[in-house]
Amino acid sequence: MVVIGGGITGAGILSRASQIGLRAVLLEAADFASGTSSHSSKLVHGGLRYLRSGQFKVTFQSVRGRDRLLMGAPGLVRDLPFLFPSFQGRSPSHTLTGLGLSLFDLLAGRWTHESLSRQQTLASCPSLTTQALIGGHRYQDAQTDDARLVLRLIQEAGARGAVAINYAPVIRLLRDAQNRVAGVGVEDRHPDGRGRSAEVIAKLVINATGPWADEFRSALGAGRRLRPLRGSHLVFSRRAFPVDEAITVIHPTDGRPTFVIPWEGVTLFGTTDIDHDTPMDEAPAISPGEYDYLMSALRSDFRPLGLEDSDVLATFSGVRPVIDTGKANPSKESRDHVIWDDHGLMTVTGGKLTTFEAMADDALRAAQTRLNEAFRPRRHPPTFESAPVSSTMAPDLDPWTVLRLSGRYGQRATEVLQAADAPGWMPIPNTPYGWPELAWAARSEDVVHLDDLLLRRLRVGLILERGGQALLKTVREVVQRQLGWDDDRWDQEAAAYMETWRRQHNPNPAG
Repeated sequence: MVVIGGGITGAGILSRASQIGLRAVLLEAADFASGTSSHSSKLVHGGLRYLRSGQFKVTFQSVRGRDRLLMGAPGLVRDLPFLFPSFQGRSPSHTLTGLGLSLFDLLAGRWTHESLSRQQTLASCPSLTTQALIGGHRYQDAQTDDARLVLRLIQEAGARGAVAINYAPVIRLLRDAQNRVAGVGVEDRHPDGRGRSAEVIAKLVINATGPWADEFRSALGAGRRLRPLRGSHLVFSRRAFPVDEAITVIHPTDGRPTFVIPWEGVTLFGTTDIDHDTPMDEAPAISPGEYDYLMSALRSDFRPLGLEDSDVLATFSGVRPVIDTGKANPSKESRDHVIWDDHGLMTVTGGKLTTFEAMADDALRAAQTRLNEAFRPRRHPPTFESAPVSSTMAPDLDPWTVLRLSGRYGQRATEVLQAADAPGWMPIPNTPYGWPELAWAARSEDVVHLDDLLLRRLRVGLILERGGQALLKTVREVVQRQLGWDDDRWDQEAAAYMETWRRQHNPNPAG
């Protein structure tokens, strides 16, 4: 089988296919997780907000998927407490929020939320605006590094015999005598690939390209069925926006839920939910209107912080694949996933990061007749291989760093620990990462361009001022030899990286 698309959906399908012994290849046009799956809110969340629109199935799948990931990938997926403040005259009311959280916990099968007084809410977050604040609730959800989640799935599938290739766009769909899709034509877009191409014949081709899925479907004459929606985020330093737990913020102008999220040593705020009207072949970026929308909520509900434009380190935007049912309000569209068959091309799209396992299982069940394989997963099949990395393997590191490395790299974490050229763990300043991680990723993780390394293998470009430009000289010393780049190639890559950062992550969307 061929899987087109190297985001969370494609990676999940490849992983599950390799677990049941199928011969599978994944082809990604750019870098793994370079689309939606590295631009999410970093939440493995149970879908609390979908209860308001009656999407109970999505919430049920999400809370169960969240809890399986928490058990299966500790250090990569972790519990995250949320504070949900309530303001007088703003919906939902304090009482209604409590009822919603009760239903949320019942669907999850564990009781985690509690009601807080006004004083308790302010003690938890002193930077909240006090005017009209009446109290709050605390509940539990989870978060991850979305790009690393994709990479771990792909790498573990590779260890089981699957193949995944980045910068290998599918340029055409092959058809059999019955005019059904029977394979793909693929091109090599690596800098040294010289435009080579190949054909791959397969019993099954799965289109897992997220918001780009209609591009392949339209090539077969199928009508467009997706509504690409853009979600944008702001990134703040923890100095400017200090929080110890996530905070659910109901936007004061339109009542949409937004989130303040502590992540990788910075604070994220998002997200928007608007129709993405720019061409899909252009990288998404925050618009001035989205920027103002997000800042207005922060200036309203976190007035004591006095946040200014200069406090924003970076921005990022992703495009969600949402099924178009014609609703006037984009946020009311269903987040359920779907499976379509167009002349033998199976498209799997919609859904959420948290539900990728359910999407993979449903896709392989639907493909049983074509693959001549009986797919009967166990009730809770383990998605991740166990990662036997303990503090005894790295006695100089604190237990949290060891757990984080184990979660991010799985069974390959011991290789990362051995990547240091000198004794001891050398941290990258102002980040949770170590220089050995950077060196190992450059050597071992299919890095083709510098932005692959600094925006996805590690998230330096999102959490440091100007994308970590001040560290590029040291980065060069650590990774140039690992990457095999001469000086001209390094200079080209560094310039391209900074241009990518300026276009996609500039904290000043008007500049």
